Formats: sequence, structure tokens, C-alpha cells
Amino acid sequence: MERQNEEVHVTTEEARGGQTGMGVRYVLVISLALAITVLSALWLVGARGPAQTGQAAATSAMPEPSPPAPAST
Repeated sequence: MERQNEEVHVTTEEARGGQTGMGVRYVLVISLALAITVLSALWLVGARGPAQTGQAAATSAMPEPSPPAPAST
């Protein structure tokens, strides 16, 4: 700590009270990568839904099977 007139000048480590670790950076980078991956996967799966591909329209347009004819005795 250095005093010049009425101003006090301190170094960065003195102002922080210690040194920062790398753990916080790793947690931030890993969690950001996971969030991007999960949200991208959800977006892609949602985009491939049946309404987008036309599969729902194709299955609903198929005629239903007719009921069996009554047996004659």
C-alpha cells in the first residue's frame, strides 16, 4: 500500500484480498458449453417434430380399414 498525499494506492491483489483461482473459469466454460449443447439438442429435436416433416398428415390421410362383414349361417 502506498500513500500519496491523501490518496491511497493499493495493488490489485491487495484490493481483492487474495488471488483468484482458475476453478471459477472452468465452471463457467463447462456450464456454458453444456447449456449450449442441451439447448441446441432441444431445438433440433423440436424442429424434427411430426408437424414439420408432414408425417402426421400422411398417417391421417390413410383410410381406415372397413369392419369385417357379418358371417352368414
